Amino acid sequence: MKAKAGVVGPKDMVETICEIAEEYDEQLTTVPFDYVHAEEATEIVRKNQQVVDFWIFAGPALHAFVNKSGSQQPFFYLKLDGSSLQKTLLEISYKDHLSLSRMSIDLLTERDVYETYRELDIPYNDIYFHELEYDTPLDKLLTFHQELYTSGKVDICVTGLHFIYEQLKLQGIPVYRVIPTRVNIRETLLSAIEKWTTHQFRKSQIAVLLIEVDKIEQSTNSSATISYDAHRINLELQTAVLDFAESISGSFVNLGLGSFIIFSTRGFSKDAGQHVQYLLESMALVTDLPANIGVGYGDTALKAEENARVALHHAQNFEPFCAFLVDDRDNITGPLKQEENISFSYRTEDRETSDKLKESGVTITTFNKILSVQKRTGNHSVTTNLLADWLKMTPRNARRILTGLVEQGLAQVIGEEAPSSKGRPRKIYRVKTDRNSGKNEKNDRS
Repeated sequence: MKAKAGVVGPKDMVETICEIAEEYDEQLTTVPFDYVHAEEATEIVRKNQQVVDFWIFAGPALHAFVNKSGSQQPFFYLKLDGSSLQKTLLEISYKDHLSLSRMSIDLLTERDVYETYRELDIPYNDIYFHELEYDTPLDKLLTFHQELYTSGKVDICVTGLHFIYEQLKLQGIPVYRVIPTRVNIRETLLSAIEKWTTHQFRKSQIAVLLIEVDKIEQSTNSSATISYDAHRINLELQTAVLDFAESISGSFVNLGLGSFIIFSTRGFSKDAGQHVQYLLESMALVTDLPANIGVGYGDTALKAEENARVALHHAQNFEPFCAFLVDDRDNITGPLKQEENISFSYRTEDRETSDKLKESGVTITTFNKILSVQKRTGNHSVTTNLLADWLKMTPRNARRILTGLVEQGLAQVIGEEAPSSKGRPRKIYRVKTDRNSGKNEKNDRS
């Protein structure tokens, strides 16, 4: 299946991009959208989201206008760099025989401008530039060039925007346009094709949902009627699960009382949290018995089911009525029903860390959960109470874990915080990641 790319920009750039895209006609179809003013990009994207799979934009300055569209589709922007500037400087110097020493330049970075001038061995003391800022109004960039030229500070203006180029030309100001090179266009097209293809492959991966309702057999007081009542509950649950499976185009199997499995594709994963939250709420209307969901992704049904079982295990150990997810890279995310998730892995490639965790009595999964919680705090630290809240354990157990990590050099005490009521100050810990543990140990010794 070929990707369909919307190409947005000034007419000449759109034509160039579409021409180069013909080299990849077996993988890509382009839909051209040219404009007169850059502001038009907002409505172009907004009105044509259903027509294309992703968008290619003629330059990075369109970023602000594209964001206003509210589209969640993939966006790719052509870049302006030193090679683009060199092409323009050659035109100014060798074609028009003008000096390159007094110019105003927009959208390129200071590094690209200065490195280009140094490579060409040209003085750049009188070069003025305005780096790309996504929220900079076009009128401000236009004024930047106008004021420098009218004040006599520059002789030539170089811009990456078609609008400014046309406006300065109308005012009789010497102006040149810098545009992305053909090499950059090819690189951007290839990157877009590769990422879209990867995205499509991942969407087509198998997704398995394991649903488990606990203690159905114990849900009645009379042993004589337990089978009937349990089966009635199971039938109601089955209806809720079956309706859900239909909504995501999945196939459904009843594994036994309160146990179900759904096979689908990863295409539903964009709103996976909302999907499982809806299912959990539907099941809660049937029974208040503990229910959990494990979602697994994989290239094969077997791998997806294995991951779903791991995810279900974590969900059941976390709390009732929650879901966890294990993707094809063995990353665990959850609980999915909450707005704030923690994401972690249950594996590590660091043998030294693995050995230290064994000595401290902390599992790799718990360690990675702690790292994820620490990352969420923003200040890269944790306390026993914070850990206890997130990992659903007692503060005493959290303190034991953190103490064990400190003893093995995998964490350190970095301070104390005042308690909210009378009591001793609580310690603040920083858990070391695989990457920085060695560096931190060196710093501690120095």
